[in-house]
Amino acid sequence: MKTAAFTKSYGNRTVLRLPALDLPEGMITAVIGANGSGKSTLARVLAGIEAADGNTTVLKDCSVGYLPQKSYAFRMSTRRNILLNGEDSARAEELMQALGLEDLARQRAGKLSGGETAKMALCRLLMGTYRLLILDEPTAAMDMESTLAAEELIRKRCRETGCGVLLITHSIQQARRLASRAIFLHRGELAEQGDAERVLYLPQDPLTQRFLEVYGV
Repeated sequence: MKTAAFTKSYGNRTVLRLPALDLPEGMITAVIGANGSGKSTLARVLAGIEAADGNTTVLKDCSVGYLPQKSYAFRMSTRRNILLNGEDSARAEELMQALGLEDLARQRAGKLSGGETAKMALCRLLMGTYRLLILDEPTAAMDMESTLAAEELIRKRCRETGCGVLLITHSIQQARRLASRAIFLHRGELAEQGDAERVLYLPQDPLTQRFLEVYGV
C-alpha cells in the first residue's frame, strides 16, 4: 500500500512534510530518526488519531491497528483487557503464554509493571485483524527476553496474515532484526526510504549516514 503525500502542522509550525510512502503488505517497515524527527506524529496521522493538514486522506480503504508509545490498561483483569479486542479465548491464552503473562491473567491490569503493561497492550492489539499494524516503540519498556519474544509475535503476525507493519523504533538493532524496508526521517522530512538492508547498512543519503554512525552501533 502507499500513503498520500501530506503535511502536518501545529499552528504555524510544520512538523511533517512527506511525499508518498511505501508500506508494502506482508512486510515490516521500520521508521527511524532522532527525537523530534516526526516518527510518532507520523504514526498518529496514519492511525487517524490526528488529521493531516487540509484533512488529507493519507490512507484509503485500510483497516489500521495502532499501538501508541504509552501503553494503557483498562480497570479490569489482564485477560479481560486482552479480550476487549477479540473473543477468541484460545488466541488470548496463546498470546499471553508467548509473552509470559499467563500467571498474571487474573490480576488487575492496573497493578502490572510498565513492561507487563506493554506486553498486555501488544497482546490486545494482536487479537484483532488489520491490513496495517502501526507499532510505536512497542518494546521500549520490555527486557531483552520479552523484546525478542514480542518481535517474534510481530514477525509471525505479518507472515501469517500478510498485513503490513509500520514499526517506529529507536533501536537500529531492532530495525535490522525485523524490517524488510526502512524509512529515515530528519526534522519532519523524508531523507531516505527503501530496502532495509541498504538503508540500514549502506545508506545513500549523508543525513542517514551520519545518523547511523552515531546510533547504528
